[in-house]
Amino acid sequence: MTITVAGEKKEYKDGLTLPELIELENVETPQYVTVSINDEFIETENKDKTVLKDGDSVEFLYFMGGGR
Repeated sequence: MTITVAGEKKEYKDGLTLPELIELENVETPQYVTVSINDEFIETENKDKTVLKDGDSVEFLYFMGGGR
């Protein structure tokens, strides 16, 4: 199946779960990353049971602290 990860189309096996994708993409500090699929945020408690579908668009978002 084809999914878009951070704007790049990639091929993955059917039935890929979100935790598997996080591992394959070498996401740093996965416990702190916010994930959106098709512009909808995935709740932390739903990450483990989320299965990706052909055509999904996935973004990994990180909180960036700083400022004054």
